[in-house]
Amino acid sequence: MEKKRLAVFASGRGSNFRAILDNVQNGTIPAEVVLCLTNNPAAGVIDIAKTNNIPVRVIIPKNFPDSITFNDAILKELQSAGADYIVLAGYLKLIGRQIIATYANRIINIHPALLPAFGGKGMYGHHVHQAVFESGVKISGVTVHLVNSEYDAGPIVLQQSVVIDDLNSADEIAARVLKIEHQIYARAVKLLVEDRLHIEGLRVHIRGEEKSGQD
Repeated sequence: MEKKRLAVFASGRGSNFRAILDNVQNGTIPAEVVLCLTNNPAAGVIDIAKTNNIPVRVIIPKNFPDSITFNDAILKELQSAGADYIVLAGYLKLIGRQIIATYANRIINIHPALLPAFGGKGMYGHHVHQAVFESGVKISGVTVHLVNSEYDAGPIVLQQSVVIDDLNSADEIAARVLKIEHQIYARAVKLLVEDRLHIEGLRVHIRGEEKSGQD
C-alpha cells in the first residue's frame, strides 16, 4: 500500500515537527513527510527539514497582495508535492478557505489547552499558558483537532488533561503540557492517515475502538 503524504506547516523551532518526523521514520505513523512549509524564513524547523532531505517552502504573507493569492500559492505547493494531509505544528497563520475546502477534514492541529477554553485568535504558545495560569484553573492539557475556517474551532480528535494546581507559573504549565503533546499528536496523526476518524458535525468517533482512552 502506498504511504500517505504529509505536508507539515510550522512557524517556529519545530519541536512538534521533529516529533511527527520521528514517528514517521520509526514507522509509528504510516506516512511520509513530503513538504515543510513555513511563513518564517528564520524558523528553526527549516534546519530540521533540510537535515532530513525534506523540501522546504517559505511563503510569506507580505509578499502577496492579499490573503487569497497568499493561500493560492500555498495550495499550489501542496498540490505540487502531492500532499494528502496537512499537519500544523506551530503554524501561526489562519488557513485559507480554499485550502480548507480542498483538504476538508484532512488538516490537523494541536493546541496546548483543553478547547474550547483558552482558544481563538492570538491564543498560541506562551499566551495560552499565561491565560491558563491567570485563570486559576486546576487542570490544563492538550487538544488535537481538525481544522476549519475559525481558529481552534474544528472537530476535536483527542484530548488529554494534566493537573496543574501544584505549579507556580505559566512556564511550569508549558513544560508539563509539552510532556504529553508529542505523544498525543503522533497518535492523532496516525489515526488520521489510517482513515480511522468518523466525523459527524463537530463530533469525532474513532473507528476500531469504543472510546479513545484519553482523559
